Amino acid sequence: MRKPFQSYRGGIMRSGSWLILVGAVLGASETAGAQGPQRQPVQLPEGEGKQLVETACSSCHQLNLLVNSGGYTAEGWRQVIGSMAALPGEPAAVIAEYLSKNFPEKPRPQAVVIPGSVSVSIKEWLVPSLGSRPHDPLATPDGAIWWTGQWSNVLGRLDPTTGTMKEFPLKTPRSGPHGLAADAAGNIWYTGNSQRHIGKLDPGTGEVTEHPLNQAEARGPHTPVFDQKGVLWFTLQSGMVGRLNPETGEMKIVRTPSANTYPYGIQVNSEGVPWYVDFRGNRIGSVDPVTMEIREHDLPDPAARPRRIAITPDDVVWYTDHARGYLGRFDPQTGAVREWPSPGGPQSRPYGIAAVGKVVWYSESGVRPNTLVRFDTQTEKFQTWTIPSGGGVVRNMMARADGNLVLACSGVNRVALVEVRDND
Repeated sequence: MRKPFQSYRGGIMRSGSWLILVGAVLGASETAGAQGPQRQPVQLPEGEGKQLVETACSSCHQLNLLVNSGGYTAEGWRQVIGSMAALPGEPAAVIAEYLSKNFPEKPRPQAVVIPGSVSVSIKEWLVPSLGSRPHDPLATPDGAIWWTGQWSNVLGRLDPTTGTMKEFPLKTPRSGPHGLAADAAGNIWYTGNSQRHIGKLDPGTGEVTEHPLNQAEARGPHTPVFDQKGVLWFTLQSGMVGRLNPETGEMKIVRTPSANTYPYGIQVNSEGVPWYVDFRGNRIGSVDPVTMEIREHDLPDPAARPRRIAITPDDVVWYTDHARGYLGRFDPQTGAVREWPSPGGPQSRPYGIAAVGKVVWYSESGVRPNTLVRFDTQTEKFQTWTIPSGGGVVRNMMARADGNLVLACSGVNRVALVEVRDND
């Protein structure tokens, strides 16, 4: 049984020659490694541990991730290593010392904790496939928490009551599962970001059905969401928005009016209208659910880069401005935009967001440790908490029917449940 992060310290192999174990880890990580970003190779600094880093770390991802990281202390690197690979103590210590010397913790905004009248309990679970980079979470009506193992090519399911986890391998290797959505029958749908398809998993049988993108120029299916009629909408990194009818298999993909866009987060309002944010521009888009005509709405600041989106019951659109460190509000009725500086400041990198009634929740991914932020849209007051594991970038979150939240903590290989209690 998996236990919450606070008490779990498993996953470290300690028997036999560590050189043999490193080889075993590398072999087991081959599939996961193919999921990582493909970048130009880098030259690591000389020093004890360089060769081990070049072999052990590059088996799962490009070394650019080390060079471009925010850095850690030796203890911080040990924790990261523990979430990525099952190395015994000696090689893990050598790697941690090398990385902390050459890639030390860089100056980074510290988390700003704002007290308030609400209490939260954050429980985190390490997912079975180390280094899988859980990208998006999904809360299903049975209470389960699902996640996409983007670098391990699996979908995972957690029963937070028992801690039991199960991973479901996908059909196509290196598919890069990204976003998640569940249909009324309990099937789990995902975007095959790397292999250009929309997939469906039957949890009862493990059977996976794939719907390839039907346009040659379409790529990078990103975030999916179902509307009230059971139609699946999804964004694409190639400047497009798509629609899939699960009953007929009919798929339609349209381009955005502006060029060079990056449709990212997407939600559907109470009238069945999909809204998305463009991470490459200062705009929000709405899609006519019948004609698929897209209407773009410019945000006032040209530097705005909204990344994720939430919609409150009044159909007001909320977004996290990742580039500028703001929480934003767009009123579709009037076109008015309001913004609030995120508590962590301009470099706080607001990211995953969800709405629970008139309350907006999101995470700051640029502060150390990552924070969970609550914003009361009526009082316009913030309250914040730090994430126990550090968060490792909370790329997405989702509200459960009971008002609690589920998170995917990508960089620390964990999923989380946030239980909320109002003390008033």
